[in-house]
Parts: sequence; C-alpha cells; structure tokens
Amino acid sequence: MATQDHTASAAEILEPSPMAQMRRRVFGHYGIIIGGAVLAIIFAIAIFAPLLTPFDPILDQDLAQKLKPPFWHDSPKYDPAHPLGTDLQGRDYLTRLVHGARISLLIGFSAMIISGVIGTALGVAAGYFGGRVDMIVNFIITTRLSMPVVLVALAVVSLIGSSLWIVIWVLGLLIWDRFAVVMRSTTMQVRNLDYVAAAQACGCSTFRIILTEIMPNVVNHLIVVATLEMAHAILLEAALSFLGLGVQPPAPSWGLMISEAKGMMFFDAWLIGIPGAALFALILSINLLGDGVRDVTAPENRN
Repeated sequence: MATQDHTASAAEILEPSPMAQMRRRVFGHYGIIIGGAVLAIIFAIAIFAPLLTPFDPILDQDLAQKLKPPFWHDSPKYDPAHPLGTDLQGRDYLTRLVHGARISLLIGFSAMIISGVIGTALGVAAGYFGGRVDMIVNFIITTRLSMPVVLVALAVVSLIGSSLWIVIWVLGLLIWDRFAVVMRSTTMQVRNLDYVAAAQACGCSTFRIILTEIMPNVVNHLIVVATLEMAHAILLEAALSFLGLGVQPPAPSWGLMISEAKGMMFFDAWLIGIPGAALFALILSINLLGDGVRDVTAPENRN
C-alpha cells in the first residue's frame, strides 16, 4: 500500500501542469512557429517602417532614377541606395514595400473586426435562440451569399468613391457571412450541453450564459474564421487596388504596386514579383497561425 501511495505521489509530481502542456503544444506546432514568426516580422516591419529606409514612399520621386534593378540583378544600373530597385516614378521600392505592409495589416485587421462583430452577433443569436430568430438570420445570410463580394465592392466603391476607410468598411460589411455560419452551427452544438443547462437552471441571464458559457467554448472556431477573413480582406483589397478602385495612388498599397507594374510584366518582372511575394508571405503566415491556434486549443486535439 505504501508503495502504491508513493508511486501515485510521484506521478502527480511528474505530471506537467496545464500551462506546461499548452506551451508544449504551442512550441511543438510548426504552423504556429513559422506563421507566428513571419507575421511578427511583418508586424515589426510595419511598425518601424519609417526607421527602416531613409526615403519617403510618396514624395521622394526622381524620374532620372526610375526602374533601377534590385540587388540580385547583375546590372551596372544597380544603385546600392535602392536594394530592391525603384519603380516607374523613381521611388524606392523597399520603402514602398515596408509602408505597404501597414496598409495591408490595417485593412485586414479592421475589416476582420467589423465583419467579426456582425457575423458573430448574428450567428450566436441564431444558434442560441433558434426559432424565428434563426429563420431571420438564415434569410439574411442567404441574401448576403447571393451577392458576389467583388462585384458589390466594385459597385459601391465606384459609386461613393474610394479611400482607405471606405475600402475597410465596404469589406467589413461584406465578408461577415462565414462568421455567422460557423458561429451559428457551433452555438447550436454547445447550447444543448449540460453546463449550459446548469447555468439556465441557476437563473443566469441570457447575456451571462452567452458570454461565460457559450463564447469560451466556440472561441477556437472563431479564431480560425478570423484569420481566414483577415487574409480574405487583404486579398480583396489587393484585387480592388489592382483594378483601380481600392486604395488610391500614390499610397504604397501592394495591390496598387502590382497594378502599376503590370505593363512591365515581361520586361521587369521583379516589379510584380516583390509585392506579390510579400502578399503571399503575409497571407500564408496568417493562415498557418490561425490553423495552429485552432489545433492547440481544440479539446479533441489536446494530449
């Protein structure tokens, strides 16, 4: 008996704490490590953009310095002052690239917050209350899904004009449907569990039940949708800017940089490749991080 008690005590001592288990899952997930590292680098670049280059992304134009090649081109035209070359107006491409990270992150994060608030509120309300509320929300979701996002965004922006905040609000008001669908289905699953019934039996208010019982148990799904929609918003902004109806020149938007360089695609492909690679890295890192966070927070995936 003493040996059994001693073995049990040793097992309790050696068993890692929940925080240690969470750290092990986080640092053992390559998606979180790679995605988080790349995203952190891009965030740092966006925050410290004015300190990274000596040029202004808009005002420092010199047509005599236009189309300088980047550092990997073996060309006598290369200028060490412009390691990524210059664009058609002679502006430093590295400067415009690092300042473009600010625009992409601002649009992606802001549009995700707006759409997340709308979609989560509708989805949780439909999933928790059901009945007529669910029917009305389903009708709203179906109506939204019947409208193509890009065409509606193009129409709205062309009618009311285009600016950074107009693009943010248009995208935020158009991409909430995935939040609503996912939150509705997960809330319907959670609302029938025992702890929700116990909270209702104790007389807790509806708001408290949703806030303390429902939301903590659907947050991992919310994180995945949020990362997907953030990446979606960044891509949509790039598409609108490429078509000339997103962020307007001379702002250093990555989509606008690609649009301005499309005429040089077969001559100086790096003008498109550099902002395109930046977009790829940003969106891939967001998706990797979101999937990784979902994996380590999902109850069925915990060790």
